[in-house]
Amino acid sequence: MSQAPTNPPPPQYGPPLTLAQAKRVMQAAEREADANGWPVVIAIVDAGAHLVLLQRLENAQLGSIPIAQQKAATAAKFRRATKVFDDQLAAGGTGLHLLVLEGLCACEGGVPLFHDGRVVGAIGVSGVRASQDAQIAAAGARALATA
Repeated sequence: MSQAPTNPPPPQYGPPLTLAQAKRVMQAAEREADANGWPVVIAIVDAGAHLVLLQRLENAQLGSIPIAQQKAATAAKFRRATKVFDDQLAAGGTGLHLLVLEGLCACEGGVPLFHDGRVVGAIGVSGVRASQDAQIAAAGARALATA
């Protein structure tokens, strides 16, 4: 009898994201956005999805403020990139159940932040195309992962 494949357990939560770490992440994300001329909002939360830093770049639309926060909160609470939910929703079928989950942002641009292999927070970006938001978020996340 064959067994169904099991998914690996999600990464564990780590110690709280420090302000110094959040600033390093923000700086890298902002640098990526500026290099491409993308007016975005960048939100960084701790592992409990509480806001640590928020930056609205010049000419970023006001509507992106809560979206960036939602993307970051989703990535922190579910310990995975919001692209996972975006892909599930786009696939339709059972993925459509995501539409009824309160507080979940199923739009690319939210990425968990890891330190020593544990989730310590997340970054969310909004203001340009979702793939561009994700590019900025990834740049920020790399700054913490490589520190």
